[in-house]
Amino acid sequence: MNKQLVLVSHGHFCEGLKMSTEMIMGPQDDIHTVALLPEEGMEDFKQKFLSTVAPLKDYVVFCDLMGGTPANIISQLIMEGQEIELYAGMNMPMVIEFINSEMVGVIPDFIRSGVENILYVNEIIASLDEVE
Repeated sequence: MNKQLVLVSHGHFCEGLKMSTEMIMGPQDDIHTVALLPEEGMEDFKQKFLSTVAPLKDYVVFCDLMGGTPANIISQLIMEGQEIELYAGMNMPMVIEFINSEMVGVIPDFIRSGVENILYVNEIIASLDEVE
């Protein structure tokens, strides 16, 4: 993989998302996590993030929640002139889209992948019952 992925979140969500994705896709050395822990402040998180991305040449960032501390800190870095590609509202389909696009060399569509995989399953089941 050329590009790296950095998952950031409140608490251990980003770490759990990486671990869960690895259950399906195998080990992912090009995915990094930065968790904002309850005992940490904004500056602690910012420093953890900056030290995580310092060795990375090309990366994209997924965060858990628009308007939350992780997204706000990275947004601030963007407004200060850092070139960071940031997507809010991360989910597993977005992470899998990242992995697959890197493997086959296509341009990913993270938003499409994330949104298209939010489904109300009861409605799908009900429509199947109607067809039968």
